[in-house]
Amino acid sequence: MSILNGLFTAEPLLALFITLALGYLIGKIRIGSFVLGGIAGTLLVGVVIGQIGVSIDPGIKTIFFALFIYAVGFQGGPQFVHALNRRSLNQLVSAVVMTVVGLITVLVGAWMFGLDRGLAAGLASGGLTQSAIIGTAGNAISHLGLSSAVTKTMQTNVAVGYAVTYIFGSLGPILLVTWFLPAIKRWNVRAEAVKLAAAMSGGHAELEPGQFNAVRPVVTRFFGISEAQGSTRKTTLQLDVALSDAAVDAVVRSGEAISFTNETVLQAGDVVALSGTPEAMKVGGTLLGDEVPAPTGFRLVEESREIILTNKALTSRSLSEIHEHVNVDTRHGVYLTKALRMGKDLPLLDKVTFDRGDELHFVGRPTDLDRVQSKLGYKISAAAMADFIFFGIGMTIGLLLGLITFKLWGVPISLGSGVGCLFAGLLFGWLRSVHPRYAALPIGASNFLRDFGLAVFVGIVGITAGPQALVAIQQHGITLFLLGVGVTLIPPILTFFFSYYVLRIRNPIEALACVAGGRSSNPAFAALLEKAGNSTPVVSFTITYAVANVFLTLWGPVIIGIITKNSSA
Repeated sequence: MSILNGLFTAEPLLALFITLALGYLIGKIRIGSFVLGGIAGTLLVGVVIGQIGVSIDPGIKTIFFALFIYAVGFQGGPQFVHALNRRSLNQLVSAVVMTVVGLITVLVGAWMFGLDRGLAAGLASGGLTQSAIIGTAGNAISHLGLSSAVTKTMQTNVAVGYAVTYIFGSLGPILLVTWFLPAIKRWNVRAEAVKLAAAMSGGHAELEPGQFNAVRPVVTRFFGISEAQGSTRKTTLQLDVALSDAAVDAVVRSGEAISFTNETVLQAGDVVALSGTPEAMKVGGTLLGDEVPAPTGFRLVEESREIILTNKALTSRSLSEIHEHVNVDTRHGVYLTKALRMGKDLPLLDKVTFDRGDELHFVGRPTDLDRVQSKLGYKISAAAMADFIFFGIGMTIGLLLGLITFKLWGVPISLGSGVGCLFAGLLFGWLRSVHPRYAALPIGASNFLRDFGLAVFVGIVGITAGPQALVAIQQHGITLFLLGVGVTLIPPILTFFFSYYVLRIRNPIEALACVAGGRSSNPAFAALLEKAGNSTPVVSFTITYAVANVFLTLWGPVIIGIITKNSSA
């Protein structure tokens, strides 16, 4: 122990990185469908290592939390702004009600059991599984003007409350959306997901568990042009129009691939490469002639490209509407293979609506993709480098906003750097979605800032808490745990019935997805996806998750402002 103490005294960052490594190792432990997660694991390991007595510059914690919260805002900005519209109003209200009921539950529990500000904020952070509250609450505590000893004790209590309540805070929503709520309403989650998918796809059946589509969605075949089939003297665009779900990708004439345009006229003896759906290939055979082998040594270069949707004319419209809106001159030769919203797969069904900022994956020839890209938005790879000018401006604005202090109904509220950087991230994330030339922050970079920033912050919180944490757990452990159960279960149950009967969110999959999203619970969402067997919960989850992430993060300084009891040092 003395050797470790000497090493950590000489180089405190050793303790931090050992904490990160062991924390994420423990976080990988799986019990059934429950995984502790790297953040909770890091906090617990940090508390253990902190018993040795390690001193780490608190400025490091502040910097990394600011980076984390800015990345959260940046990634959620487009979806959060999109949620503020009439089309998703009931889901927006559901998420707000969930977070407000969660706040009220925390405040009532804190008053009834005499919790100090730190324990109350920790109860909210763990019971509502919003790790960002640790930072926003801790930052607000530091602005109360209390003695350093009391400030440190209450910041420790935030970590203690989180550690004691987090495990059930993660497990509870899983039980609610996969067992308790479906049992009460007598819903079969898989059957309801199949019905919703059929409704969203215009009545097409959904595959059952264990079944899969063995046919590739996009295939390429070669056909010889036959005079008898009547396709000679037709242009390539006329053929594309006739095929609808396939397009000419290459024309081989006299053994050589020729450059062609939409006006190129096909001739008898030409070999045409068609790409499209397998069903369209059958039509291609009747229009062109017999299928033939690919010419020897022939290469057909296609590209997989990710495009961010920014065109206002195409947002908030269904996939089928977009297909009809974009004429065949534009869309031929390009195939949508995947769509992501906030990193989660959207179901590619006829009635799914796309929002600004969605990530659309296409396959096609580079020239065809360029044509479609000009109508949709911008290529993700075009933003391979972070725009440090706007990143620096964004962080500056966030830190300046954090200096703001005001009174809400007589209660002093300090935004702190966490809330300030959250707002700045939301602003610049939205700016990036509507003006792609500015504020580039590639998804890989923002994911790293988000995950590593939170991991470092929580690791230092745990290490700093040290021996005080064990004392606080001994004093308040059982009380905090039971209060955490209440904070975890009461808000989603009340909000579920409010959403069902008042907001009329009656579809089972949408109602359960709103519970997972309004609780900002990724584990519950993952469990619901597994139960559903398809991606139908994604649409409702992303809207409510984006809103809940913002409001729950704001509750940190609100709780510190409303609860007046301070801990004794």
